[in-house]
Amino acid sequence: MLRTATANRKAAVRKPDHVDIKPQRMGFEFGDQVPRYWLDNSPFLSHMMNALSVLFPQGEQFFVDSVRYYRDQITDPALKKEVAGFIGQEAMHSLEHIAMNQHVRDQDMPVEDMEHHLRILLDGFGKRLPKRHQLAITCALEHMTAMMADMLLERDDVREDMHDTMRPLWVWHAIEETEHKAVTYDVFQEVGGTYLERSFYQILSTALLGVMTTYFTARMMWNDKRGFSLTDVGKGMWRMWGTDGVFSSLIPTWMEYFKPGFHPWEHDNSELIARFKAQVAEHIAPQYRNGNRRTLQ
Repeated sequence: MLRTATANRKAAVRKPDHVDIKPQRMGFEFGDQVPRYWLDNSPFLSHMMNALSVLFPQGEQFFVDSVRYYRDQITDPALKKEVAGFIGQEAMHSLEHIAMNQHVRDQDMPVEDMEHHLRILLDGFGKRLPKRHQLAITCALEHMTAMMADMLLERDDVREDMHDTMRPLWVWHAIEETEHKAVTYDVFQEVGGTYLERSFYQILSTALLGVMTTYFTARMMWNDKRGFSLTDVGKGMWRMWGTDGVFSSLIPTWMEYFKPGFHPWEHDNSELIARFKAQVAEHIAPQYRNGNRRTLQ
């Protein structure tokens, strides 16, 4: 089965050779220079993005664990190298978002409670599933992070509404999500993952992500009553789900995942990596400019 999967992978769409999946610690710092409402001066939008950040450390550890389980079964040397890069990049994402989440915690947000509830979901449900089903969940969520990353890099209006102190984190994260967007999918294909598995868990994962993000955002809004207004929420919801909304515009890309022959690199957006990577490199903290290879273990 693995030999067949490897042969099929070689004949199918592949990651462009010029895309290098290499971890890079950034050392972002968050303090008083970051405004409380850092996205379009909107409490709703800022708390929603803060909610996503709270999801990342545990979520990315789940991703790493689901891929690492199959690492010794991978026979394709190129994919083995990509898996190592993926694990390293996800480690860096976790570390940087832990720093951001501390900043959110310092604003008296109930981060510990939210992390506890996420742990219940992952430990009580996600990690009890068969290993290949956990990998299917990872594939689905990686597709969603990749399409959001592509949107962020494509849309000037979204990036420009981020405060200068926050924009580098999200652009850097988007670049690396684009670089490794096919790794989990290729591993899933290599170990015999089925169309039914990935389709089912795409629907389930989307629903769970929506529920958790909504819950975390609501908790933060409730905790920050002084920033709450129906006008702000309405404008934020329209920005996300209205005509050409940030999320509504992604529905066609989300649907592409259900094509039987789908592959993440069918949409080659690697030019976005080259466009933004030099800009992001300017924000690497001095102590990390020679690289940092710490990974999640």
